[in-house]
Amino acid sequence: MNNRRLAILLSGRGSNFIAIYEAIQRGDLDATICCVISNVADAAGLAQAREFGLDAECLPSKGMNREDYDRQLVERLQGYDPALICLAGFMRILSPVMIRAFPSRILNIHPALLPSFPGLHAQRQALQHGVKVSGCTVHFADEGVDTGPIILQRTVEVLEGDEEEALSARILEQEHQAYWRAIAMVLEKIQDECAG
Repeated sequence: MNNRRLAILLSGRGSNFIAIYEAIQRGDLDATICCVISNVADAAGLAQAREFGLDAECLPSKGMNREDYDRQLVERLQGYDPALICLAGFMRILSPVMIRAFPSRILNIHPALLPSFPGLHAQRQALQHGVKVSGCTVHFADEGVDTGPIILQRTVEVLEGDEEEALSARILEQEHQAYWRAIAMVLEKIQDECAG
């Protein structure tokens, strides 16, 4: 049986999660969302997931060390048997516990053209460096920060006089197009490997 279940991890508004959900609803992405988990109880994305009728829960991370939290998260996720885990604004650095439990199955999206400008405030970093082109990257999560193998990138022109907020908004539009396409590519590759 072909597993096309997606687990979504988020900490905030979940706009990339919503874009993935909408791609599934339109029939552009052949997948199902098996769960949405947030480390923040009042995350807007969690409320939205509940409105969509999805299995949505909070697993609070406050006051926990990374490994202990990730052990809980791994246990919770294994119960859903996801094909892929999609980080959609999940504001935690994953520990090796999580990465090793789901090798080459955790996807992340980053608002820069990696390997340039990893970490926080990528758009601000890009503007400070005076680049003419920025964009977004969907990549596999590994034990580094934004260092995993790249799956898909989309570019965004940096305009004269751009400010962080304007550039971020244009990059986010591309993120919403890139993420579901990257998920589709990875699911197809997994299916081909299983068939082969």
